[in-house]
Amino acid sequence: MKINTYEDIALIEREAKKDYIDRHSAFVYCENTAKTGEMFKVKVKVGNQYKHPDDFDHYIAYVQLWNGETMLAQTTLVAGAMGGIPGNVEVDFNIVPQKKLKLTATAYCTKHGLWQSDPVEVEVN
Repeated sequence: MKINTYEDIALIEREAKKDYIDRHSAFVYCENTAKTGEMFKVKVKVGNQYKHPDDFDHYIAYVQLWNGETMLAQTTLVAGAMGGIPGNVEVDFNIVPQKKLKLTATAYCTKHGLWQSDPVEVEVN
């Protein structure tokens, strides 16, 4: 399966391509430090400036959080989970880190495949 990644949409001229890239891309939001053994919140948002459809045949089916090659968590969605209107899927994952993290998120669109975020490194003390 091809894994798509984010491209800086500020460098893209065509509006349709900006929309396509942005609304499918996963973005990881969290603090850059965490404490060993304590709950740590990681937000994953799919899309930033553009909203993704929530149609019966075109929606975000799942969002996953990874630490390197280890999947930490997954949220599965169904068509209509966003009320049937375009939106940005947002998922909060709470994890308990034991060592340094290299987090990435993936989002799967039923029409346009798998999309992966840029990695986010978190120091764990």
